[in-house]
Amino acid sequence: MGAVDAGPGEPAAATAIGLLVAGGHTIGTAESLTGGLVAAALTSVPGASAVFRGGIVAYAADLKVALLGVPADLIARVGTVHPEVALAMARGARGRLSASIGVGTTGVAGPDPADGQPVGTVHIAVSTPSGDRHRALALTGSREQVRAATVDRVLELLVGTLVEETD
Repeated sequence: MGAVDAGPGEPAAATAIGLLVAGGHTIGTAESLTGGLVAAALTSVPGASAVFRGGIVAYAADLKVALLGVPADLIARVGTVHPEVALAMARGARGRLSASIGVGTTGVAGPDPADGQPVGTVHIAVSTPSGDRHRALALTGSREQVRAATVDRVLELLVGTLVEETD
């Protein structure tokens, strides 16, 4: 695929898979607004099966609790679009999927606000044995553009994290 044809996350996904393989890591994903697009980007890379453990798409709040172990009281207190929820999802991906690294995405892709948050409010997280990282995003564009940008940004955060941990 040429640069014009590239889907969300393709260059970063290939870099991430290479770094995961080189570092002897495995990865699991926990996704809400991206609906599996992060997992799809990672698994589009040849050789991903060596490191990709699986992904959980937990769109509904009760599934974030049941499948990922996000504390129900946290969601009751802050809603699903929150930094701590993204971090809990990433940690849940690590634990529930027996992966050394987990990523989480939660937010509002649109077309309407949700959980009292405007469209484009997104939280992404990466959880590793050495610590967790979170980024808050304020994205613009259509639903598709917000989702694609979220994939790109979480993979960039993952790559940055992997590079920092190998230095």
